[in-house]
Amino acid sequence: MSHQQQIAVIGGGVIGVCTAYFLAHAGHQVVVIERLSNVAEKASFGNAGVVAPGYVMPWATPGMPKKILASLFRTDGPVLLKPTFDRAMWRWVRQWLAECELDRFRVNKERMQRVASYSRLVLQQLREHHRLDYEQSRGYLQLFRSEQDIALAQPALELLAEQGVAHRPVDAEQARAIEPALSAHTPLAGGLYLPDDESGNCPLFTKQLKNLAQEMGVEFRFGSTVSAIETQGQRIGMRIGEQVFNVDAVVIAAGIDSARLLAPLGIRVPLYPIKGYSATATIRNFDEAPQAALMDESYKIAITRMGGRIRIAGMAELGSVSNDLHEAALRTLAKVGEDWFPDAANYSTASYWSGIRPMLPDGPPLLGATPIRNLYLNIGHGSTGWAMAAGCGLLLADIISGRKPDIDMEGLTLARYARMP
Repeated sequence: MSHQQQIAVIGGGVIGVCTAYFLAHAGHQVVVIERLSNVAEKASFGNAGVVAPGYVMPWATPGMPKKILASLFRTDGPVLLKPTFDRAMWRWVRQWLAECELDRFRVNKERMQRVASYSRLVLQQLREHHRLDYEQSRGYLQLFRSEQDIALAQPALELLAEQGVAHRPVDAEQARAIEPALSAHTPLAGGLYLPDDESGNCPLFTKQLKNLAQEMGVEFRFGSTVSAIETQGQRIGMRIGEQVFNVDAVVIAAGIDSARLLAPLGIRVPLYPIKGYSATATIRNFDEAPQAALMDESYKIAITRMGGRIRIAGMAELGSVSNDLHEAALRTLAKVGEDWFPDAANYSTASYWSGIRPMLPDGPPLLGATPIRNLYLNIGHGSTGWAMAAGCGLLLADIISGRKPDIDMEGLTLARYARMP
């Protein structure tokens, strides 16, 4: 066990709160700095809720560029692209395209899976230890509307088998036996069932963990924005307003804002803001509602049961960082809900949300040390932050405390970008 350190975690999303909890558990004095008024108010807030390490996927998959190109000309496609001359976006897209090659996909998928499988284990231990209830359900069913979608999923299916992930391809009839309320009118070519994957309410979990962290002495400073990070000899400083606060170590877990804090320090990370959407509708017919979590593979949209509500989440919008709700995205979410569970809820009165996901072109997060002494990263989880949060928090606490992490960190650190232009 290393000596107790004063550590600041920048960011109060699910990633930052998990990091703070495990740092406190390791005996450190921790403060979480969050610019909003509570935890889980940004990317964690409208999260799909799926904890599916078996199907954690890089966004860069073989066949995805073609699928996206086709979808750009459809009004209800899973990807929206705002025409823009933003050079950062096109540079990111170029890097992303290179990662869509099959051999790169296999490497990236393995890295993400390594983190997510570990994280599910850590989350289960947390849940049992503290007897947490965050509207969790078990089982994850993927729906393929067409034979083409099944064909596109093949590289991923082969990896599931290689990595020993419990999974079962199902035909349409078997899929309906797993989720009896699935509409018979929507074409269904088949599915994939992952019995060990789960889902749950991410903001609810984050708030419960915040309370536990506070009981362990973690301080939360809300309404505070870190404008810069400054190195101060042995310690490291954070500029908040007019003041500089010095601590022994800083963990950046600030989602998309992380890149802004790192750039002046000479650390360039290809984080790009990709906007996601969700709709939350109150269930009116429980018999007609989903029992667990599903994924519509054609639209890349997840449907999750959260207590008395249904959460429909997905979409990817490039080139927009505002919180405006794009009508086409909302229509697509409602369509997917109505296609599969038409009588479960009134989707026209759903509450809608959009948020920015900090995406790296290859998929795995960036964890651990940086070239700057005592500055650590827990960033770049994209749309799988909830699936990776608990594990990443514990990994960071172990690294900072001088303990050997439970999993191999190869490919999960800044070193992987040392070779990139």
